[in-house]
Amino acid sequence: MGTPSFAVKTLETILDSHHQVVGVVTAMDKPAGRGKKIKESDITVFAKEQGLNVLQPENLKDEQFVAQLESLKADLFVVVAFRMLPKVIWAMPPKGTINLHASLLPALRGAAPINWAIMNGLKETGVTTFYINEVIDTGKIIDQRKVSIGENMNCGELHDVLKNEGAELLLETINQLSRGGIQAMEQESKVSTEAPKIFKKDCEINWNNKSLDIHNQIRGLSPYPAAWCILYNRKKQEQFQFKLLASQLNNQSPKSDSKQLILGENGILFPCSDGFIAIQELQAEGKTRMNYKAFIAGNDVSDWELI
Repeated sequence: MGTPSFAVKTLETILDSHHQVVGVVTAMDKPAGRGKKIKESDITVFAKEQGLNVLQPENLKDEQFVAQLESLKADLFVVVAFRMLPKVIWAMPPKGTINLHASLLPALRGAAPINWAIMNGLKETGVTTFYINEVIDTGKIIDQRKVSIGENMNCGELHDVLKNEGAELLLETINQLSRGGIQAMEQESKVSTEAPKIFKKDCEINWNNKSLDIHNQIRGLSPYPAAWCILYNRKKQEQFQFKLLASQLNNQSPKSDSKQLILGENGILFPCSDGFIAIQELQAEGKTRMNYKAFIAGNDVSDWELI
């Protein structure tokens, strides 16, 4: 059970093993893009290419869907990046329902663990397999695998590392379950942290924050949904919204009371509370993504300032 590309790697890994996949449950196809054409999810496309039985229920409690699942007689349900399941579903298979989560639970419970791991400045995260129960991301832990977070690693890069590590860990967990003797461990809820869904307000940059916090925010939201800010062009006397997609710390620069942008050796320097941060990739609203050299080729940096 899953929907995005994170789940595709897991399904591919299971298919390459000796285990049999009897069905794939995913979200219904939805309209997307400017033309609002119906778009299949990543997992739907891959599953159909493999000739798998694909189920796309609108309501997970629908009696017909529940009957379909029961008819598959699956020993185990595997969940990767899907929605919360009702008990009638997760309690169905004899070996239970397991979930792959992109954090070291009980840390970063919630919808956006990869983003928040970087935005919170963590040096380490990982993947966890656990049994699903009534409360999201709180079930007994089966196994975990740790992953280091580089100081300039962004969310997209970490996503791909965790996607591969998670697929391997999940296959190991399935192998353990098939042999029996699993010793699952209760989570310590008192040390849990949250990773809630990302909203637009989480993406707006506050230039009163320190450069390290802004750097973590930018890379934790890159490439999607992306940190953003409003810049003012004095020459045109207009405001423009920009996504900031890559940055580098620039601790050598002194603090400035000016809001004016400055051209630096490794990017465009944006003033913040403790100095400057170098922005290396940015995207004006409605335009394509560009590196800072392409931006300065068509713009005088001294014309721009923060709002």
